[in-house]
Amino acid sequence: MTAASPLRSRLFWVGILYFAQGLPLGIFLDLLPVYFRQHGVDLRQIGVLGLLGLAWTFKFLWAPAVDAWRHHRRWVQVANLLMALCMVALVGMDPGQPELWLVLGVFAVLSATNDIAIDGYTVEKVPRGELGLANGVRIALYRVGMLAAGGLLMLSGRIGWAGTYLAAAGLLVALALVCRAAPPEAPRVGARPRMADVRALASEPRAVYAGLAVLLVLAWLVGRQMGWVSGRGEAALAVLAIGLLLLAALQPARAGSTAMMAPFTSLLARPNMLAVLAFALTFKLGDAAMGFMVKPFWVDAGFGAGEIGLISVNAGLLLSVAGGVLGGMVVHRLGIFTALWSLGLLQAASNLGYVYAAQLEHMGEVSTAVLYGASMAESFTGGLGTGAFLAFLMAVVDTRQAASEYALLSSLFALSRSLAGFASGFGAALMGYRDYFMLTFFLCFPAYLLLPFVRRALRAAEALESVR
Repeated sequence: MTAASPLRSRLFWVGILYFAQGLPLGIFLDLLPVYFRQHGVDLRQIGVLGLLGLAWTFKFLWAPAVDAWRHHRRWVQVANLLMALCMVALVGMDPGQPELWLVLGVFAVLSATNDIAIDGYTVEKVPRGELGLANGVRIALYRVGMLAAGGLLMLSGRIGWAGTYLAAAGLLVALALVCRAAPPEAPRVGARPRMADVRALASEPRAVYAGLAVLLVLAWLVGRQMGWVSGRGEAALAVLAIGLLLLAALQPARAGSTAMMAPFTSLLARPNMLAVLAFALTFKLGDAAMGFMVKPFWVDAGFGAGEIGLISVNAGLLLSVAGGVLGGMVVHRLGIFTALWSLGLLQAASNLGYVYAAQLEHMGEVSTAVLYGASMAESFTGGLGTGAFLAFLMAVVDTRQAASEYALLSSLFALSRSLAGFASGFGAALMGYRDYFMLTFFLCFPAYLLLPFVRRALRAAEALESVR
């Protein structure tokens, strides 16, 4: 990236790449909940999307492979082409088909891989002093990518869901071609993980047994929610999962660490990193708990896909873009730490707007103006908080192994979104929208207990960067 050519400027390619990152997530978070609710899918089953979203949580497991073989642009290209195939495969499928959920799971894994490559490419290319401005552009175009998904949602009423999925596939193919033209990365300097490292990691008995146990638990949760397994099947999956976890616990740890694991061990060895990991897990918890239930609430309040796409997605994302840009400016002016706690308070307060809207809906007095206002406030303040949060994540990683460390930190945010998303279906079904949205307000505050450790971690990262 050079300043001489606008086409190759840092901010230009940051914008293009994060549009490509935002579109698949917009499809996952905005299109699919509306699609399922319009087809009569239960709220608790819609929450299963949260489990599929665990792909973003565990992406740090294969992030070292992306770092190892580099060519981030090629990873982006292949991931987008395969996601386009997933969209084509959804055409004609019924929401109750297990095959449809399998396709969505593959789509989530590909989207997470796309994220790894884009994040690694960007962290490597953007100097620390430009993080605030770059994150403003990053959030803006990321949200524009999600805005495109909102446009697809608006079109669904006119072209049908089959046409919507085909249009999404076309956009993903176009992005694959454009992102391939991004400037190449610099050659890798230093140790490079080898296939032997990958085989050693895969052959670690504890990792294999624990990984299989996690997959069985996920299969049990999904099968139970969707009604695909009987009582005996559930019992068999539970027994197998427990057995595998016991085998994992009984296996001795192997000495040494491969190059594949070096980024993670290096990150955890730095001071205050456990607190940083906990902060990354909890800072956006309130937003995450709202995520998958907002669109079903709009549907149940009597709004159609076109209006949901226009206000909750498109207008909301434009405000989120504005919030993200403003958040980046606040970070640039006030610093990351001050921006984190101050913008986080605004982010939390916005959830109360949905509490009021749900109260009116509960009383049978749905207010379009109140719901519009709640949606817009939540979107704008969410963008503010995200601007500070992403700058924080990028500031505490080591630029020499940025993709791996950033993937681990952002995976914790994805974990809160996935687990809270899965639980949200139960919460909204049992408590009702009003009380559940109030709960999400209080979930915004546990992260504030960790702010002293966050301040120390930021100072340590700044000091380390200054001596390089």
